[in-house]
Order: sequence, then C-alpha cells, then structure tokens
Amino acid sequence: MAITRKRSNPFLLRILFCGYILVPLVLWILPANFFDDTGLVVCVSRLLLNTECYACGLTRAVQHALHGEFSRAFVYNKLVVVVLPLLIAIWVRDVRKLYRRMRLYNGGEKSNINSTAVQEFHQP
Repeated sequence: MAITRKRSNPFLLRILFCGYILVPLVLWILPANFFDDTGLVVCVSRLLLNTECYACGLTRAVQHALHGEFSRAFVYNKLVVVVLPLLIAIWVRDVRKLYRRMRLYNGGEKSNINSTAVQEFHQP
C-alpha cells in the first residue's frame, strides 16, 4: 500500500491561518497584567507537589515581554529570554508554511480548472 499525501481542506487552512494571526494580536491587545494574580493554578507540579517548575510564571513573563516590560517579565521567569525568541521563530515558521500551503492549494486548484477547460475546448 503506497503512502499518499492527504489534500488539505482550504477552508480549514484559512481558519488555522486566521487563528495563527489572531492569537498574538489578542495577546497584544490584552493588558500586560491580564494573567497576573488570577488565582488560577494550572501547573501540575504546583497542584500535586506544591513546588514550582521551570515553566511557572512563563505565561505572565511572555505577556509582559510582548508589551515591552522586559524587567517585569524577567522577574516572573528568567527563561523568557530563551522562550520568547523561540516562540516567535516557531510562529513565523508556521505562518509561512501555512501561507505557502494555501498558495499552493489555490494555485493548484486554478491550474486544474484551466487545464480541464482547455481540454474540453480542444475536444472535437
């Protein structure tokens, strides 16, 4: 059995692309202190072991760094210096990849339609 590549659904690609664009915009529009002192603990290490892990405070640190408050971000978690550039690089890579897939799909769809129309036109 040959492994074939699945065709991407153009509607889902567009939704995913919009999500990739909207999430950083929403985080940027929210105030820098939006995640501060919410009282909600989602860290498994803090819930079960009552100790902080290396990622504790990273969401708040990234949020403050996105708003240019680097000193406050560094206070929440020092790994923001490494994590934020990696997140940005991964985001840029994924957005470019999605955009290319959308363009390839749209280009392939147009060329298939044109070639079919030409074949039908030239048939006797």
